[in-house]
Amino acid sequence: MSLPKDFLWGFATASYQIEGATEADGRGPSIWDTFAAIPGKIADGSSGAVACDSYNRTKEDIDLLKSVGAKAYRFSISWSRIVPVGGRNDPVNQKGIDHYVKFVDDLLEAGITPFVTLFHWDLPDGLDKRYGGLLNKEEFPLDFENYARVMFKALPKVKHWITFNEPFCSCVLGYNTGFFAPGHTSDRTKSDVGDSAREPWIAGHNILLAHGRAVKAYREDFKPTQGGEIGITLNGDATYPWDPEDPADVEACDRKIEFAISWFADPIYFGHYPESMRKQLGDRLPEFTPEEAALVKGSNDFYGMNHYTANYVKHLTGTPPDDDTLGNLELSFYNKNGDCIGEETQSFWLRPNAQGFRDLLNWLSKRYGGPKMYVTENGTSIKGENDLSLEEIVKDDFRVKYFHDYVHAMAKASEEDGVDVQWAEGYETRFGVTYVDYVNDQKRYPKKSASSMKPLFDSLIKKE
Repeated sequence: MSLPKDFLWGFATASYQIEGATEADGRGPSIWDTFAAIPGKIADGSSGAVACDSYNRTKEDIDLLKSVGAKAYRFSISWSRIVPVGGRNDPVNQKGIDHYVKFVDDLLEAGITPFVTLFHWDLPDGLDKRYGGLLNKEEFPLDFENYARVMFKALPKVKHWITFNEPFCSCVLGYNTGFFAPGHTSDRTKSDVGDSAREPWIAGHNILLAHGRAVKAYREDFKPTQGGEIGITLNGDATYPWDPEDPADVEACDRKIEFAISWFADPIYFGHYPESMRKQLGDRLPEFTPEEAALVKGSNDFYGMNHYTANYVKHLTGTPPDDDTLGNLELSFYNKNGDCIGEETQSFWLRPNAQGFRDLLNWLSKRYGGPKMYVTENGTSIKGENDLSLEEIVKDDFRVKYFHDYVHAMAKASEEDGVDVQWAEGYETRFGVTYVDYVNDQKRYPKKSASSMKPLFDSLIKKE
């Protein structure tokens, strides 16, 4: 069992979750700054104002990446650092551009390949206030294309671009449940604004159009001289039928993946939404015009995969509620026989199940014609980790085992199943292989899982 010799591995972060310095060097507010300031919206009342202070500690973070042997680093750009208000006719902030130019140069000098995400949920607040942000089909795709062009021009040395990270989260958590910025939901106890039955699908459609415009711009005006690649990163969980003898549960497994992943991937690979979504949602799911379908179809040089967990899926009968985003089904960590899908973690939605990872890699590869795939996020939280001493936190054997099992499952998918999977990464902050002491000057402490990654990949990557 092995991985290709040119296999890249590394770590990943998101700008709002790590940068801090939210008012430094001309940065404008994002919807997350506004959302986090509303009492009760963030569990512990924290915000991204300081976070890991990575904006001011890029050298320290690069030294850390080098020390654990990372070959790649995926990070996201803060749009409101580049265009503080966000729009195509708004001023561009050169200090923000300069920060990322230097960061990319420093990564490359350290022998680390940058993977750059343009949008990791943090829309400039100015665009949300100006025209409703992701809900505006006329303005949002054009403003995103403009921002993308500014970055493509500024960072010609970047060869791996990701347009959007997890649009499912932006749409469902931002416009259905209201758990994420901008917090729209039909639940009036949580928000004065929102239509959970319609807005997620509108936002998703507009994200696809913005993605298509950015990819077209890159391919036509930058790729010929820069020679890079561009794609989108989608998140989704593996599925098992609650009752494998029930055809309706087996069918619901596919439908769950279609509502989570194929919502975006089918338009990109086939030019239309999944039939299961059209059937359930009817006219609430926007239609692609022929021009839109042509723009979106084929707009992926690679498939970016964020993956953490698996679920047992049980079909539901009857008419689903209008705000349903799962596909008329329910999820469980236990099947009909009482088998548990994986051990408990700190995250209520996450249980390790490495076989599910291999299964989903195969499902995606078969459905979309064997595309090149990058695993752009993967990792786990640990139950009770926040209550442990520093000495206990850095001995994260549960996470070491998680990565061992998931990376071996990926290697089997690559070598035995023929899946073209190129890269894996552990998520640095949320499910961190590095402990950041927020109380004591954001000091970094690499955990056992950080130092275990290099030997793990070295043991699997072909030498010849």
